[in-house]
Amino acid sequence: MKKSEKQELIDHGLLLPLMEEFYTIQGEGFHKGTAAYFIRLGGCDVGCHWCDVKESWNAELHPPTMADAIVENAAKYSKTIVVTGGEPLMWNMDPLTSKLKAEGLQIHIETSGAYELTGTWDWICLSPKKLKLPTQAVYDKADELKVIVYNKDDFRFAEEQAAKVNKDCILFLQPEWSKRDKVVPEIVDYVMANPKWKVSLQTHKYLNIP
Repeated sequence: MKKSEKQELIDHGLLLPLMEEFYTIQGEGFHKGTAAYFIRLGGCDVGCHWCDVKESWNAELHPPTMADAIVENAAKYSKTIVVTGGEPLMWNMDPLTSKLKAEGLQIHIETSGAYELTGTWDWICLSPKKLKLPTQAVYDKADELKVIVYNKDDFRFAEEQAAKVNKDCILFLQPEWSKRDKVVPEIVDYVMANPKWKVSLQTHKYLNIP
C-alpha cells in the first residue's frame, strides 16, 4: 500500500492505530462490574503526568489496523464495547462505530473530549484534563463526567467541569491510583458534603484484572 493510500485510510477512520484489545470487566464509573470488550487506540497529546498508559501516546508505535478487522474480533466477545486510548477522538470514529452498530453492539467511549466528537455512541464517559479542555459538543452529550483527583485543586476543577455538562450527566470523582491513600478520605468527605457527586474507584486494579 502506498503511503498516500495509507494516509487516506487513516484520515477516513478506516485504518486505526490499535494498541490492544481485550475482554474484561469495566472497572470504573457508571458501568463498573459490566463485562466489556475494550478497544484501546494509540495516540494522545493531552499528556497527563499521571497517565497509566503512557505507552499509548505515540500512535506510530501501534500497528495501523483495518476497522473491519477490529469489529470482527470485538463482535466475538461481547455486546458491550468500550473504545478508549490514548485519546480515541484524535481519529475519525464514524466508520468504526457504524460498523460496530451494524453488529448490534452497545458502544461506549472514554475520552478527554479534547477533539471533535465523531462516531455514534450509546455512552460517553468524559474525563476532562486541565491541559486540554473538552469541546462543547462533548460537554453537551456526555453521559458521565469522571474527574480524576490528584490533589485538592482537582475539586475546584471538577466543579468547573460539572457546570459545563448537561443536566443529566452523572458526576464522578475518582482517586488517581498512586495518590489513593491520601485522596480517598478527601473524596469521601467531599461527596458527603456535595452529594450530587459519586465516588468512582478503579475496581479492576483491586481485582487485579486488565
